Amino acid sequence: MMKYSDRIVNTPPSFVRNILKVTGNPEVISFAGGLPNPISFPIDKLQNSIQHSIEENGPKLFQYSTTAGYLPLREYIANKYNNDFGYEIEADDIIITTGSQEALMLIAQVLVNKGDGIVMEEPGYLGAIQAFNLTEPTFYSATLEDDGLNIEELEKALQNPNIKFIYTVPNFHNPTGITYSKEKRDAIYEVVKKYDVALIEDDPYGDLRWNGEKLPYIGAGRLENSILLGSFSKTVTPGFRLGYIVSKNKELIRHINTAKEAVDLHTNIFAQYVIHDYLVNNAYQEHVDKIISLYREQASAMLNAMEKYFPSTVKYTKPDGGMFIWVTLEEGMSALKLFDKAMEVKVAFVPGDPFYTDKTNVNTFRLNFTNSEPAVIEEGIKRLGKILHEVSAKELV
Repeated sequence: MMKYSDRIVNTPPSFVRNILKVTGNPEVISFAGGLPNPISFPIDKLQNSIQHSIEENGPKLFQYSTTAGYLPLREYIANKYNNDFGYEIEADDIIITTGSQEALMLIAQVLVNKGDGIVMEEPGYLGAIQAFNLTEPTFYSATLEDDGLNIEELEKALQNPNIKFIYTVPNFHNPTGITYSKEKRDAIYEVVKKYDVALIEDDPYGDLRWNGEKLPYIGAGRLENSILLGSFSKTVTPGFRLGYIVSKNKELIRHINTAKEAVDLHTNIFAQYVIHDYLVNNAYQEHVDKIISLYREQASAMLNAMEKYFPSTVKYTKPDGGMFIWVTLEEGMSALKLFDKAMEVKVAFVPGDPFYTDKTNVNTFRLNFTNSEPAVIEEGIKRLGKILHEVSAKELV
């Protein structure tokens, strides 16, 4: 009988992937995935960029390449952050990765030994929890409040001597949809700068803001051990699997480069050429603005329907951008049991359990609004609301 490593045996399969299998029925109204709306993909312009890239670069698109990634693309990313935030990022501070998910795995491989500490938001991004689990860490949680991490809990967690890094999603958080306030970002910075730990700011949704002003990051530009993650999955195409790591810590970047070389040599170079060609030859911000307008409409449809159909005892976040809304039932109620009842009326969401490192049968769940039309959103929320009005709290305990 095959013997497997502890790290893979102890890493659970993706909760969301299992749910998506269950919700594959086209009759199911699914708010479960974190899928960008396919009507936002710039297919015609990407097709032009594919052809143009081949004409301009020929065999370079089909050959092995450097581990760090296509230099002009890294320069484009550096310039974007420098222009938007006044940073002093260079191309050598950036590594192109196979989505942000590979970035998470590489960072954990480089920084974490078995038993080392990772500070996670509670609730936190389930994909990060799964990626970090492979290094067999010790998780420490800090509660995520309406404006960011609880400062007292963060400081308490950092007093553990084995902490290697803190993981955050500061803009339009997955799963809650909240955004860290400027005041909370500054407060977190003041705490973290006292400790020899890295701060990861994972920001795949930051460009998708429809309300409020773009805020500076917590650590980028002012913490030596700042790690910033970005992606083109939410604004251009998820299928290309293009993300990136940004850090001014040269030693860290060197080690991540070594780890990536061992894992996959380099990220798909064809996709890197095509994305770069698309970015420099099209009005990227106009494209993003169209996505923002689309998602604003879909989010409004969901929030309006929740206000109309949900009981007043059900609480939920009201995001300023991104893709998610977080729902909190009455204390003691089980979102897992609600999921079973919702599937009876062909509506799906993600129960909150996989977003916690040490809690089960929680009273929270995540809704995604970006992959359904407003009329479908209203019907799905109406069905959920009917269940919430009809079942007693005892039925969901």
